[in-house]
Amino acid sequence: MAASGGEPGSVPSLGHEVIPMVNRLQDIFARVGDSPAAMELPQVAVVGSQSSGKSSVLEALVGRDFLPRGADICTRRPLLLQLVRTPEAAAGEYGEFRHLPGKKFYDFAEIRSEIQAETARGAGGNKGVSNKQIRLTIYSPNVLDITLLDLPGMTKVPVGDQPSDIEARIRTMILSYIRQPFCLILAVTPANSDLANSDALQIAGIADPDGNRTIGVITKLDIMDRGTDACKHLLGKVIPLRLGYVGVVNRSQQDIMLNRSIKDALASEETFFRTHPVYNGLADRCGIPRLAKKLNQILVQHIQKVLPELKSRISSKLLSVGKEHSSYGDLTESKSGQGALLLKILSKYSEAFASLVDGRNEERLTSELYGGARIQHIFQSIFVNHLEDGIDSDVASASDGSPNSGAIVVRSQANGFVTNQTLQELPLEAEAIKKGTV
Repeated sequence: MAASGGEPGSVPSLGHEVIPMVNRLQDIFARVGDSPAAMELPQVAVVGSQSSGKSSVLEALVGRDFLPRGADICTRRPLLLQLVRTPEAAAGEYGEFRHLPGKKFYDFAEIRSEIQAETARGAGGNKGVSNKQIRLTIYSPNVLDITLLDLPGMTKVPVGDQPSDIEARIRTMILSYIRQPFCLILAVTPANSDLANSDALQIAGIADPDGNRTIGVITKLDIMDRGTDACKHLLGKVIPLRLGYVGVVNRSQQDIMLNRSIKDALASEETFFRTHPVYNGLADRCGIPRLAKKLNQILVQHIQKVLPELKSRISSKLLSVGKEHSSYGDLTESKSGQGALLLKILSKYSEAFASLVDGRNEERLTSELYGGARIQHIFQSIFVNHLEDGIDSDVASASDGSPNSGAIVVRSQANGFVTNQTLQELPLEAEAIKKGTV
């Protein structure tokens, strides 16, 4: 990657401490089955419409081709991408997946294939979308410490196995992440579209109306109409953002088909901005190296800002889990001891459930029926009354008898009809019981 490291003692050097710490917390929560989103850990969520250039930006930050590409939606599951800067003497660049612990991928084409395979395993093979994350860590001496969450691109027309409301579902998924106050938003918008009506900036504005957590990225600056530029947008004069904007140049589809390296593309980007009559005066707002450094610095500063509150919430969580842990009694490492402890816990649960059903639960109020008494009341009063009220008319309408025929012989078909109708009405009755209307 063309992004170089920070000077000694600068903010990026601090990122080598705090960002990996947050990465470890994310791994811990994932390992114990607790969602990192539940703890609102600091991260940078990447949002944008389909084909906005998100994948090109992420690959440029890494300096390698590793993301799936295509004409249709490619990011179908959130990809948590942790970039870890390694010493120059480290043995090459490689990636590791959370779902394949211990396996190192030195071939980035294999990383792309594994992302595609894991996406298909979680979201199906026909353009379906899932909220289950894929977690990838890339170790390289050519990156800065950054944690990015690549979210599915916003689309309007369903394809493949996608439901008709795919647009609403993706927007709901994106908002579930970016509404978290600890989440920074990287809003990616192509320059050859109407920037004032950007999908990415609009959804970011919903989650961050004051623009305090949003970084704007304007891609494809080199293919804007002749005589136009994005200078006003980069300066924040159209849609102001406190964290500002960065303009970049993406590889074209032809560049990708011709296997043009990212290194060559970054060199071409640098030449474009240096020689452009407008952008050459905005060096601090243009280029992938500038974006990488900006992301690293902003993420570090953001973590420093939220660290006291994060520490407090984690301490509270540890205290709560510690109390639950203590309630299980002394734990043992032996298999037999663990089995005995599990049996004890199950026995306690069984006894508590039996007490509830028998009406012996001292913690419950006695102002209402509960447990077994409630069940008995439902069956012997409500259910029986319901049957008595409706059985005569239902049987009469389902049988061959007439009002003047005397005794009615109920056929098996009529009996089945009445039974099925009664069973279908039970959920409605149960819902009414819950609401207290019965």
